[in-house]
Amino acid sequence: MSLLWTSDALVEAMEGRPIGAMPAGVTGISIDSRTLRPGEAFFAIKGEAMDGHDFATAAIRAGAGVLVVSEDKLAALGRLIAPMIVVPDVLAALEKLGVAARARTQARIVAVTGSVGKTSTKEALRHALSAVGSVHASDKSFNNHWGVPLTLARMPADCDYAVFEIGMNHPGEIRPLVKMVRPHVAIVTMIAPAHLGFFRNLDEIAEAKAEIFEGLGPDGVALLNRDDPRTRLLEKLARQAGVKRIATFGENARATYRLLDCGLHADHSIIAVKIGAAKAGGEEIVARIGAPGRHIVQNALAVLGAAHLLGADLTRVSLALGDLAAEPGRGRRHLLAHPQGPIVVIDESYNANPTSMKAALALLKATPVGEGGRRVAVLGDMLELGSHSEKLHAALAPLVTDAGAAPVLLAGPHMASLAKALPGKVDVTIRETAEELKPVLMQALRGGDAVVVKSSKGIGFSKLVEALLRQFPAAAEPTRNT
Repeated sequence: MSLLWTSDALVEAMEGRPIGAMPAGVTGISIDSRTLRPGEAFFAIKGEAMDGHDFATAAIRAGAGVLVVSEDKLAALGRLIAPMIVVPDVLAALEKLGVAARARTQARIVAVTGSVGKTSTKEALRHALSAVGSVHASDKSFNNHWGVPLTLARMPADCDYAVFEIGMNHPGEIRPLVKMVRPHVAIVTMIAPAHLGFFRNLDEIAEAKAEIFEGLGPDGVALLNRDDPRTRLLEKLARQAGVKRIATFGENARATYRLLDCGLHADHSIIAVKIGAAKAGGEEIVARIGAPGRHIVQNALAVLGAAHLLGADLTRVSLALGDLAAEPGRGRRHLLAHPQGPIVVIDESYNANPTSMKAALALLKATPVGEGGRRVAVLGDMLELGSHSEKLHAALAPLVTDAGAAPVLLAGPHMASLAKALPGKVDVTIRETAEELKPVLMQALRGGDAVVVKSSKGIGFSKLVEALLRQFPAAAEPTRNT
């Protein structure tokens, strides 16, 4: 296996002090001894709950090539025999390595932020750009103060494209991260009431997300959602940050990457997109998107726009979108064999806010049911909404009824507001926790049902999806005529 970093380059980038017989280099970077692979460097980061130095022995047993440890922890490691690079602060050393990785690469780089759709857009970019070159992208939702430098440090020197997701809960969190990444294209997917408990209003969220523009170079491009009401504010903030090139995507007639037509189906979408400014001629592309949902269409417009701005072959990129699949917890569709007939489960259990709830319920509405089947909404609390929580949970009621959901199964204290707001004719069951809701869900389902499972991650609805997958085996997809 080729080396990601030579030991000399590691020491130089981190300004560390090597101890022991150093290997020629390392094949990867890890901060978790449980997933570390032989030959990787283990960074003993001290977090809020755990200290990586406590797992140094486990990392050696797993085959770590080098340990990166803190100077003040060295004595506590005792007689541990392993090659080490000693630094004043391990997280700061990882950041330095990330900066060095960015300095050595010739890759074209995209950074993605927004209140919703960050990870789905990042994964769609990873998938689509892989059709035209080698792509490095952040793992899972590694979008915070350690996830971004870790992703940078793992970036191969010779990749063609790199995609970074950058998140935040508070103002000031994106700024230092994007200045490490220095993207060529910065995407803001949408401003929505996610983490609203930490902000006074959506404008403040937009201002925090706009920090992503500060990492763009002189030729960098801000790519914005033209259908978002806060696009004008974002454009203003981008100009203030010194951004000279701004492009947009969406259904709006003035969008640079404009949706001309859209056919939504249960398991895919067909779109027609005009590429280029409204007054220019431009080209039109028709593409199939393998994952369903109008919100996924919006993500695909961002992908096409970013690919075009990076100079990628749009024909190959658009063809790659045809076999795009939704991620687990973010719209992954399961066809399961219930004893009474197949059921469809849409796994939206990773996260939830008012905007993503709307998208999930729209997807449920568009999903056909089998004979005798119903549309079942399994919804859990939306977290981090602060004083707005009761109002925003109650506001889901018309979306639930419009989706034709019955029964409606709820869990969490905040969902009591939705239960009260739903019309009396709607069949509603509410429990305090996901665990208490599980037997209700299992008993409620019947053949032909279409089920959406949606909540914030902290509510634990992923366990409901896991229980369904254990209870009911996968069913064969119906044969389609072609």
